[in-house]
Amino acid sequence: MPQDSWKNAEAGMAPRTGGFLPKLPIPYRGSNDRLTIAEMAEAFGVTHRTLHFYEEKGLLNAARLGPMRVYGESHIRRMAVINACREIDMPVAGIQDLMAALDAAGSQSEANQIFETALRSRRRELAAQQSILRRQMQRIAELLENGSGGSADPASGGVHLSPIESECLGLMAEGHAAARIAQLMEMEITAALALESGIIRKFDAQNRFQAIAKAVLAGMIASE
Repeated sequence: MPQDSWKNAEAGMAPRTGGFLPKLPIPYRGSNDRLTIAEMAEAFGVTHRTLHFYEEKGLLNAARLGPMRVYGESHIRRMAVINACREIDMPVAGIQDLMAALDAAGSQSEANQIFETALRSRRRELAAQQSILRRQMQRIAELLENGSGGSADPASGGVHLSPIESECLGLMAEGHAAARIAQLMEMEITAALALESGIIRKFDAQNRFQAIAKAVLAGMIASE
């Protein structure tokens, strides 16, 4: 297709952006390359419907050359950012806010900083979700244990700990505080405290030191 036709088409489909986007790998080989919607979908491992959805949400647009929808370099780079955000399950509203901020960026360094801030924020959200899942799994283990025979005598070695609890007990025995345990087990401090409380309760102890002592007597952890 003539180069002028591509330029005219792109003039009508240029995204509202200052031109600064994070430098992410893209399936792009040269400045004259253009991808049809089928090629775009295949390149990023999405469906045609997904691309239409992004257009509906104002995240992406395409040129129309007759019946064809085509994407130029700027749109492919934009899609790389959108796709990366979806791979970490960032909500669509969050992606919209991010792309709007990137569109307003006045320099490449500013765009990089905006993207890094968004990634760090998403990492915090995922860490919080992980802590919730840990607490839920711990609660399930407690409920299953309580429903299978009641409490046991710690001195007889009858206390049953989940793998997470066993790991936490080992760290407690090493003298780590709850804050340090949270760091080592990659969870929120509230989750570590809840885990420790559950262990103390299982040993029918008054505090962590009594729980550790009973665990040593039961042969669940080695004494120094």
